[in-house]
Amino acid sequence: MSHDLFLAARAAMAKSYSPYSKFPVGAALRTEDGRVYSGANIEVASYPEGWCAETTALGHYVMGGGGKITEIAVMAEKMARITPCGGCRQRLAEFTTPDTRLFLCDDTGVVETVTMGEMLPLGFAGDTLK
Repeated sequence: MSHDLFLAARAAMAKSYSPYSKFPVGAALRTEDGRVYSGANIEVASYPEGWCAETTALGHYVMGGGGKITEIAVMAEKMARITPCGGCRQRLAEFTTPDTRLFLCDDTGVVETVTMGEMLPLGFAGDTLK
């Protein structure tokens, strides 16, 4: 199942708008019911404004109705085994559980699988705001 998520992340990465960093990134996530949402990083002239691939994918996910996220894949054109940045780890944690699988990819497929709990062991929990 992870290979199709890699393919979705790679297809998204091909649509990256990254004229300033020249660092295309793609991300894809799958919900429990099998829906896949993807996104690419999008930069703007007031760099470093813009948004990451994971943020774009999350926007599509929220607008598509949400659900439980079970898997995520990320990849970058120029860096094998890239991980989400700190901000995206927190954004993803908002919609995942610590056991959600995160696939780190190179240009051929998944090279490592970790969990969100491993990526963000002490993330800020929204339930503390209630």
